[in-house]
Amino acid sequence: MSSQPNSYTDSNSHYTGGIPQDQGVPQQSVAPGNDALGNGHRPAAGEPRRTDDPARQSLLNVRAEVAKAVVGQDPTVTGMLIALLCGGHVLLEGVPGVAKTLLVRALSTALSLDTKRVQFTPDLMPGDVTGSLVYDSHSSDFTFREGPVFTNIMLADEINRTPPKTQASLLEAMEERQVSVDGVSRRLPSPFIVAATQNPVEYEGTYPLPEAQLDRFLLKLTMPLPGRAEEIEVIRRHAAGFDPRNLAAAGVRPVAGAVELSAAQAAVAQVVVAPEILGYIVDVVRATRSAPSFQLGVSPRGATALLNTSKAWAWLSGRFFVTPDDVKALSLPCLRHRVALRPEAQMDGIQVDDVLGSILASVPVPR
Repeated sequence: MSSQPNSYTDSNSHYTGGIPQDQGVPQQSVAPGNDALGNGHRPAAGEPRRTDDPARQSLLNVRAEVAKAVVGQDPTVTGMLIALLCGGHVLLEGVPGVAKTLLVRALSTALSLDTKRVQFTPDLMPGDVTGSLVYDSHSSDFTFREGPVFTNIMLADEINRTPPKTQASLLEAMEERQVSVDGVSRRLPSPFIVAATQNPVEYEGTYPLPEAQLDRFLLKLTMPLPGRAEEIEVIRRHAAGFDPRNLAAAGVRPVAGAVELSAAQAAVAQVVVAPEILGYIVDVVRATRSAPSFQLGVSPRGATALLNTSKAWAWLSGRFFVTPDDVKALSLPCLRHRVALRPEAQMDGIQVDDVLGSILASVPVPR
């Protein structure tokens, strides 16, 4: 491990506007004697990364399994793992054909989790998602028939192609992990997350998600078009017989499960966050509320999301504590969907990520 700095570093070499690549996991630490870690934990010089953690290694192996089916989307896979560690939901945005659905299916296979897919269309009804009461002619009574939301990973495909009424049917499930029908609440399986795919809003036939629902997504991950070399690899696999509907033939196998995920969540909860880091998170969030280009800033729920995801990323990186670089790395995917540009800023072509980048560059970093 490289030599320890004497303070929190402001280096952001791995920051690329989204979840960093595995090769870019932050290596910075806090020097011995620096009490910024808060609760008395002071890593010794050259403290090793926790590579012997079985739960962590299992989750890192998931990325290798997903890569057997999906090319060039490692940051998105990492973001999905962070969401699972935090028990949060993910909004995947990208043009059609960038493997959003395939990625979710491969991830659920590698984690031995149940998944169900719902194609959101303009005529989809709330009961088609949550379930509904069905009359049983044999018992002459109504029984509840579970909808596809009763699963571990619900793939809400093209969620912004359905009207707001059906989108809102997911609010209780996402927030309370339950579904209420006819006055009876039914718990959803654990773990449970919604992985919703979304076409860019400028595409025809889409309905913008309401702010209340957007705020319930832990992360918004953008899936770009592949580079030339990656696209060549995609069509090479297809030329060799790759079938995206047959993940077993592609070699994708379970390498982790609910037990490892539960152990990982418990470990993430023990990650130390210094008071200075808490203040840094709040300063970043508060800066979004006074940014001239934003008409809507980030709520306290967004600050909590940034805290939890930073802890998960620190743990995946092999550390017991959060650094400013962890916060920076998760700021865009955590906050980009919780803000709204002013109309005049939109007319000037200003992008949300650009404004957030400016905020990160201007907020003082704890030393």
